[in-house]
Amino acid sequence: MRVVVAVDAFKGCLSSASAGEAAAAGVRAAAPDAQVRVVPVADGGEGTVDALLAGAGAEGVRAVARVVDAVGRPVDAGFALLDGGATAVVEAASCVGLDQVDVGPDLPPRAGSAGLGLLVRHAVDRGARRVVVTLGGTACTDGGIGLLVALGARVRDDAGTAVAESGANPLWRFGTLDALPDLGGVDLVVLTDVDSPLHGRAGAAHVFGPQKGATPEQVAHLDDRLAAWGAALAAHGRPVADRPGAGAAGGLGAALLALGARREAGFGYVARAVGLADAVAGADLVLTGEGRVDAQTARGKTPAGVAALGRAAGAVVVALAGAVDLAADDPTGPFDAVLPVHPRPLPLADALDPATTAAHLSATAAQVTHLVVAARRPVAPGGAPQ
Repeated sequence: MRVVVAVDAFKGCLSSASAGEAAAAGVRAAAPDAQVRVVPVADGGEGTVDALLAGAGAEGVRAVARVVDAVGRPVDAGFALLDGGATAVVEAASCVGLDQVDVGPDLPPRAGSAGLGLLVRHAVDRGARRVVVTLGGTACTDGGIGLLVALGARVRDDAGTAVAESGANPLWRFGTLDALPDLGGVDLVVLTDVDSPLHGRAGAAHVFGPQKGATPEQVAHLDDRLAAWGAALAAHGRPVADRPGAGAAGGLGAALLALGARREAGFGYVARAVGLADAVAGADLVLTGEGRVDAQTARGKTPAGVAALGRAAGAVVVALAGAVDLAADDPTGPFDAVLPVHPRPLPLADALDPATTAAHLSATAAQVTHLVVAARRPVAPGGAPQ
């Protein structure tokens, strides 16, 4: 039996590779003769660097740079160097992530994206000629102004003062854009599955601002400033505000698109890079999952992408999750089955304990494997298993 394990990260608990190895251990315990392959996966958000490095093996190099977080505090952020250093992959969440700050109404005026700009600069200084920027999980709604200033853009606030490289949210009092940065021919790729425009009811402030602590009044102010920022970009020949993905990560999408970035779906990019389609070809069982499987999972998240490839290959696809919340009339979504890994309700601290989750993930994968093996047994003419 051929089994492929492609499990997304259990956020705050296990990386994709660690979760995959735990599930694979359960498969091997239940079916020692099974051919098991673990493929790290991600959707272009948090965990993408880890997945791509794991997929690259010895050909990938992890680098670390000292930058700043969303509120200007020093932070060490990792990034990947691939293709002999010609390609760098940087994660917005690694430096301006929402999980690094306290969320509340005081955050939106303070949070900026300068740290990501500094990270991109470090990658270019290391010799990268292509920089892949993964968006998702950010604390900032600044239209990417902080990123652009860190890369050399010249921006002034509403009092005519030049915006510093890092500091308060530069969108909050945005005045004018004087010049965009020049990256000297570096190829930019932005990974996001979010297709929101920069501003408006479906834009960055209205859709994602409340998740970052913004009050209704702050959402309205941010949306007004994003509209002004979009107009400024258009005046410089970069009419990107209405392009899909411009509103991703608080408007970071717009800033990167203004620099000429090519937008790609995060899961598709990672799946191609790690050879997922080839891995599932001929598989009998595909195990996927994430920390929580709910109605959002089927809408472009990593396990749904894995399921589509697995089912196209004719495999049984089972999702394993720390928590499951699906409608009674659609209990499996795009999967053949969805199973919670924890055998009983747990306190949050226990549910997020890596050792506990790995053990439960392994045990559940073993149960799934036992079931699939039993279903594959030949049946005697009288109906009993041979």
